[in-house]
Amino acid sequence: MVWQPTDLSLSGGELIPSTEVLQSFYDSLQRDAERLAGGLTDLAQRATVYHHIFEHSGRNHIFPLIAAHGALWARRYFHVGRQLGWWCSLQYAMSPERRREQLAELANFADSFRDINRRVCIETFVSHHFTERFGDHSDANQFVQPSLLFALNRCHAARRRGRELSTNEKRTVFKAFFLNEQDSIVGPAIERATASFQWPLMKFVALRPIIRFAYFRNQRFLFNNFSCKDERIEKGLRAFDIASTAGWDRVEASLRDYDILPNAFFAGSAKHFATVREAVLEAA
Repeated sequence: MVWQPTDLSLSGGELIPSTEVLQSFYDSLQRDAERLAGGLTDLAQRATVYHHIFEHSGRNHIFPLIAAHGALWARRYFHVGRQLGWWCSLQYAMSPERRREQLAELANFADSFRDINRRVCIETFVSHHFTERFGDHSDANQFVQPSLLFALNRCHAARRRGRELSTNEKRTVFKAFFLNEQDSIVGPAIERATASFQWPLMKFVALRPIIRFAYFRNQRFLFNNFSCKDERIEKGLRAFDIASTAGWDRVEASLRDYDILPNAFFAGSAKHFATVREAVLEAA
């Protein structure tokens, strides 16, 4: 794979990766991940990358599978929000300039959320492939937070043994990753976006989304305040529990229900990711 390192340092007749090699590998992964995550609206591409990580982990790393649902679900959410914003902007019909400003604010707010999804995708890709290669290195915790490092190493160890983790083990890994991305990426970004959004009506609406992923269409997550970290965590863990009850095959298959991913993905997801990766990285 294109992100495998070759610059290993020599010591005592053995190949021993130095901290500099780890840094070079991490930086290379970061560059590739930023390209693979695509632009703000490349939701299908990000879902493909997310699914690759789930598949590459031996189906043990559940966070990217559920994140793929989040990326695909978001397309309709943003579309409806844009339409609603247009209608709500009629309150400023007598002031065209103010109306344009408010719609621009809404667009920026939506882009902030798209950027969160993109940044989480990058972090998920980098942390997975970095720990797969160097998770047991004594300096790995300089690149990946220790609790997250432990969880991802558990995934890699199980995959190498050809073992699928139990539901409880998968939940432990999911929770460790989910809490880390809430602290390091999602929470701070949502705080900044919310603080700068100065359209009270649309801000009220935007922070109370109704989420229905394809694998739980008969249920819904109604947020009282999406900017509340505790509420995001509670619903995120519920999303895992519902997925485990539905079954991982069902959760994976229901990615088709969004009608966004191409047929090539469902014909062979690994081959499709390889095609996307080659096209994106060669273009770069």
